[in-house]
Amino acid sequence: MASPNGVDGHRSFADRIKHPFPELHEQLKDTSLYDVKAKAAQFKHKVGKLHNIINPNHRHDEAHEKATDDKRTRIAESHRYESFAPERDGNKIKWYIDGRDYFWAVSVALEKAQETIYIADWWLSPELFLRRPPYYNQEWRLDQVLKRRAEAGVKIYVMVYKEVEQALTCNSLHTKHALDGLCPRGTKGHGNIKVMRHPDHNVFENLGDMTFYWAHHEKFIVIDYALAFIGGLDLCFGRWDSRQHSLADVHPAGVQNEVFPGQDFNNNRIMDFQNVVDWKSNQLSKADYGRMPWHDVAMGLIGDCVYDIAEHFVLRWNFIKRDKYKRMEEFDWLMLEGREGDNEDLVAVQRPKFPVGDYIRHPLSPLSTKPWAHESPGTVHAQVVRSSADWSSGILTEHSIQNAYFEVISNAQHYVYIENQFFITATGQEQAPIHNTIGRAIVDACVRAGKEGRKFRVIIIIPAVPGFAGDLREDAAMGTRAIMDYQYKSILRGEHSIYGQIRKQGVDPEKYIFLFNLRSFDRLHKTPAMQKQEEKSGVKYQDLQKAQAEEIMGGGIRKTETGSSTAGPKHDDSGDEQKEHAVDQKRRFEEQRDEDGEQDKESKSVDSISHTAMLNGGKVSEQPWEGDLEDEKENFVQEELYIHGKACIVDDRIVICGSSNINDRSQMGLHDSELSIVMEDYNVLESTMDGRPFKAGHHAATLRRMLWREHLGLLPAQELDASEDPNAQPPDVCPNALEEGKEYEFIADPLSDKVWDMWTGNATRNTEIFRYLFRADPDNNIKTFADYQNFLPKNDIKQGHLHDPFMPAAEVRQKLDQIKGHLVWMPLDFLRDAEMAEKGLQINAYTESIYT
Repeated sequence: MASPNGVDGHRSFADRIKHPFPELHEQLKDTSLYDVKAKAAQFKHKVGKLHNIINPNHRHDEAHEKATDDKRTRIAESHRYESFAPERDGNKIKWYIDGRDYFWAVSVALEKAQETIYIADWWLSPELFLRRPPYYNQEWRLDQVLKRRAEAGVKIYVMVYKEVEQALTCNSLHTKHALDGLCPRGTKGHGNIKVMRHPDHNVFENLGDMTFYWAHHEKFIVIDYALAFIGGLDLCFGRWDSRQHSLADVHPAGVQNEVFPGQDFNNNRIMDFQNVVDWKSNQLSKADYGRMPWHDVAMGLIGDCVYDIAEHFVLRWNFIKRDKYKRMEEFDWLMLEGREGDNEDLVAVQRPKFPVGDYIRHPLSPLSTKPWAHESPGTVHAQVVRSSADWSSGILTEHSIQNAYFEVISNAQHYVYIENQFFITATGQEQAPIHNTIGRAIVDACVRAGKEGRKFRVIIIIPAVPGFAGDLREDAAMGTRAIMDYQYKSILRGEHSIYGQIRKQGVDPEKYIFLFNLRSFDRLHKTPAMQKQEEKSGVKYQDLQKAQAEEIMGGGIRKTETGSSTAGPKHDDSGDEQKEHAVDQKRRFEEQRDEDGEQDKESKSVDSISHTAMLNGGKVSEQPWEGDLEDEKENFVQEELYIHGKACIVDDRIVICGSSNINDRSQMGLHDSELSIVMEDYNVLESTMDGRPFKAGHHAATLRRMLWREHLGLLPAQELDASEDPNAQPPDVCPNALEEGKEYEFIADPLSDKVWDMWTGNATRNTEIFRYLFRADPDNNIKTFADYQNFLPKNDIKQGHLHDPFMPAAEVRQKLDQIKGHLVWMPLDFLRDAEMAEKGLQINAYTESIYT
């Protein structure tokens, strides 16, 4: 540990001039004179921050600040994409598809941490189970993993986005209280977990800068400077999922089989997260509704790029320390090896006259001891890119993510494959308020291919309904409709859309650009025996959910009356009386099952039938059901499969993956903060492209093959236990497993006509069946709001259920037999003839940038 003013070898020239006698300064620190002067200086600076409100350039107007900006600019201009980080050879990078694999790998890596853990998230749920089922994996709840590492001496640094409470329900204050309370004062590990929340939204909070609209959106982890994870997955509720994307979580046989306890069972189209401090409660009934399944992509890596991800974390940490926690001793300044002395300003290290908090040099053991320090662990050429600016990290605006997307897509020769949560982009300067020009890169690539007569495809997969909404017809969904409106205008509505600009140059866009959504179905396992239990016990299954969550999730952190946090087993945030009532209800329910002898009967039917859409998953019509098949019908449910990953694969050679959406919020740099990575594998995979021999990059090609196989239903369903799955291990344990076989070979050529026939055929058939059985929306038959009213199920049919309760059971089963994978067409005609987002108080010139 360095002294508060650093040793001479790490002190900048300016600091030596400012403090020529550091030893004397240290000797005076414990005197009352020092304390008085320090408090006076700190109060002066605190009051002085009020002036910053009328000086938005206050971090860049002094000589030393301009010098730092110039230094950062020169570094960025010397790098591809004008990124702060250089291109790095020899990285070992592993892909993760969906939360089951990613969270398991993270749990393994966290458990092995020896020195430091960095976590940056938009939302972090301390009560998240990294392994499932939770009943048998109590020790793998996130807060318990972090507690063990803190008690072992590991220093844990967490940065989470401080939400606008009126708009979002993620409750970062609960996150902070829960993590701070894991190792209370006087216990082992105390002081080893530090949590920062940023930004503030009120000028009176810490007299700091305020940011209303923009968010810290990065999702990454750095462990011991040895490995890192980066991608689209926050460590929070609602993200865990497997490739079959089950909707059902009703378990008549008992709580031990539950996969999504408490608020981890979520469907935002029906109900947003409610009061996540009470994480055991859930007002959404599992017996009546399916969850919203979640698709995501992330990376794990070892190599030089780990340092660049860590540098971004250290910069943000020090910036927040300066901006918000400068006078709080519990938060130290982080010094970074390689960014010391005259270069410590690159990571925002400041040395005020009266510093508060220590100066800690990271990594705690030298970089030369890291596994990637002396030899290249892998074959991937990679570069970290970001969206970052003054409000988020104290730097001049950097939008190297947008630069990377634009260049990579512009240079595409064969295909561009995009999975993203949003798709809002411009083709030029005529689509205000949209400013990012990724759309122009797509136009240019398609036009070039069209004029050269070359086979070329842009395949884009985004959510059917982005940003979550209830009923899209209601005023409360105005914001979501605005996002959808901007997406349609980006894609095909208007002369400046991507389609419009391609047509303008004599090329048919419908031959080159294809858009899809994902959708899943399941059967709620609400058996006749379970309904009988409900009737006899007088207890509804929904009423059991909190008691079940209490049993599964166990103790947590509760906030005391004084505002402090305490840890302990079996605490219930809502009070002992409510807890006892919930436990009593569960006891009554289970006693009735015992009286009926149901506990000794093995159920013929299964808790989920989502596996039937996957490889070798059997048919729905062959799935047993206890009772009358006509009664089974009310348990079939469907829901959009929410695409949250932010991945772009080009020509089976290059991948961009991270936290960045395709919209202005993520791409412009001065809005949301983001971190992504651009990867190109030099390990050649002999493949084919449009029937011709082709040298693909192993990393890009295998990721694309696995994604496509999942979407097409050409992979088997996954077990919950991932202990023997290579794809659920960190990159230092083993490489990705490819599950090779005929399906792997079938999908090898991304431009194969047979593959494309299956892709479009599955999408067409699945779309038609979801329409026929469920009236799933949005849909191409809905062109006006009047159409919407006529299209949706009638007679109070629950969200996601069969629209016609009188449809014969055999027909329903036979139709569901035909659904394979999760692909459906994006309805490009949805509300085509309606005003999707009327201008008014919610959508206007001042608020448009929130939605773009």
